[in-house]
Amino acid sequence: MGEHIYVVTHPEATHHVDGLVGGWYDSALTSRGVIHAHAIATRLRDLIPADSIPALYTSDLTRATETARPLAEVFDVEPVLLPDLREKSYGVAGGRPQAWLDTYFVPPPPAGERLDHDEGIEGAETKLDCVTRVYRAMARITADSKAHRIVVTHGGSLSWVIASWQRLPISACAYVAYRAAPGSITVLEQDDVFHNRTLHTLGDVGHLL
Repeated sequence: MGEHIYVVTHPEATHHVDGLVGGWYDSALTSRGVIHAHAIATRLRDLIPADSIPALYTSDLTRATETARPLAEVFDVEPVLLPDLREKSYGVAGGRPQAWLDTYFVPPPPAGERLDHDEGIEGAETKLDCVTRVYRAMARITADSKAHRIVVTHGGSLSWVIASWQRLPISACAYVAYRAAPGSITVLEQDDVFHNRTLHTLGDVGHLL
């Protein structure tokens, strides 16, 4: 059977449709996002064996906890809120128009210091800050004894959830990136024989069609 982690990126939130920077800005799901959250719960009920009770972990931001709500109902479990699963903080840019961030953002160089690069936004986390805390969240999550775990997080944190699961050193995250749409499901597996950790499915959105 092995171990399985089902990583959910929260579906459409108000900051998406309003063109605002997300980060730690506490936006909520749109009505469409709520419908998609229920579709995610239905799909995971199909994927997870009926006799298994998964652990449910979620970012504490509203759009993530609202995504976790139908999952908690379907599996009859209480979600564990982990602030370390939050999206990267963009400091003073959070909740401002995306165009504002685009104007002032300083992208990392192609070589040299990338993880601890200063992006030029007051109060923003560096990539290193964000990666380190998501790795800390994953250490907490993988310390339990569950064969099936659900992790509700954000698109910007997804890469670090996957990288941590595959035991990549934090230094590798200077270049690592995985892309997935809002409302997606990514499946991570560890087999019982070789104990390899596999990225089985990346960013599936078939349940949203």
